[in-house]
Amino acid sequence: MDIKIPYGNDRLELSLDGLSVELLQSSIQDLQSDQTDDKLVLEAMAHPLGSVTLREMAVGKHTATIIISDHTRPVPSRHIIPFMLAELRAGSHDIDITLLVATGFHRGTKKEELISKLGEKIVQEERIIVHDCQDDSANIEIGILPSGAKLVVDRCAIETDILVSEGFIEPHFFAGFSGGRKSVLPGVCSRMTVLGNHCSKFIASPYARTGVLENNPIHKDMVAAARMAGLRYIVNVIINEHKEVVAAFAGDPIVAHEAGCTLLKDYCHVKPQRLGDIVISSNGGAPLDQNIYQSVKGLTAAESAAAPDAILIMCTRCNDGTGGDDFYHALRDCKSPAILLSEVSRVPMNETRPDQWEYQILARVLSKHRTIFVSDPKMQTTLEEMKLEYAETVQEALIRALKSIEKDAHVVIIPDGVSVIVEK
Repeated sequence: MDIKIPYGNDRLELSLDGLSVELLQSSIQDLQSDQTDDKLVLEAMAHPLGSVTLREMAVGKHTATIIISDHTRPVPSRHIIPFMLAELRAGSHDIDITLLVATGFHRGTKKEELISKLGEKIVQEERIIVHDCQDDSANIEIGILPSGAKLVVDRCAIETDILVSEGFIEPHFFAGFSGGRKSVLPGVCSRMTVLGNHCSKFIASPYARTGVLENNPIHKDMVAAARMAGLRYIVNVIINEHKEVVAAFAGDPIVAHEAGCTLLKDYCHVKPQRLGDIVISSNGGAPLDQNIYQSVKGLTAAESAAAPDAILIMCTRCNDGTGGDDFYHALRDCKSPAILLSEVSRVPMNETRPDQWEYQILARVLSKHRTIFVSDPKMQTTLEEMKLEYAETVQEALIRALKSIEKDAHVVIIPDGVSVIVEK
């Protein structure tokens, strides 16, 4: 059996002849439409769920803010934002619109990345603000979340007549699903609010897992943040492995998002017939495999499909480095992942550290599983410093893993770890 695994903008080939192999992948390819990306989005906007149309919403309004995705999200903004702009202006010809880039706790999105997402015309003609979670002057406190954390949001999202957003829905490794309310928290919230939402207690919750919304404390605060900030309308899409729109949902942020999650869940659930002694996963290629930080997402899918003491192999290019200095230093400087995990579990909400959630989850995985990264050769030293093994090719990683297992190994392959919800 030969398998191709997404890697950057390419695919890695893996030969598995003579092995016990199981393939886990979403059936999102079964969700097809004979309509174009644009038509699917326009149809959703013409029939919003739980809401009036965006055009009707804009009548009599003077200002609007559209929260847009940043460079780490494969949201097909070119097929969404032009229509949202047109609808707002159809309802209010002279409305003043701002595009607010939801960077959350990520680095700022660069101009060339905005052009790639939106097209040069929109970047040149529209007012665009890149959210900075650490700029106190740009953010304003508007209330207290159910968890007790302060809700501090970008002024541009609050000081507007209409707040709307774009996004895409996929399984998320601790928020349950991406999209919807996440455009506000963490998207355009302050450093303090993001840190509180991603505290160690919430991350450790058994409900803060892929595909879980009910009783998820992180999701609960995110929904509250969206409501308190006044998010009134969303356009969210589901995309296939080719980053093409296969379904679209527009309207009320809660109603439309839940409708998208309900549809997607049926296509994403997978269950291994046997837990893997070796599990191979990826982040679905670019742009989600651009750094180690983002790659933790696909790694958690491998974790969920792994037998005790299994070896995990993560195929992720990481051409943009670690994804966070605090994330890197936490793993590099710890005595062991298990000790780091124990230390993090004692950190209170108001003392949550930058990137803590990401290294908490990675430490959880590494405390249970030997993990090999197939990545850009320039990342070898960095990966090894972070207690991860490096392999130049996925075939090399598999051979190395097989040599370490004394029994006949069962290999589970998850070509796109961020697209599945693994049930044990």
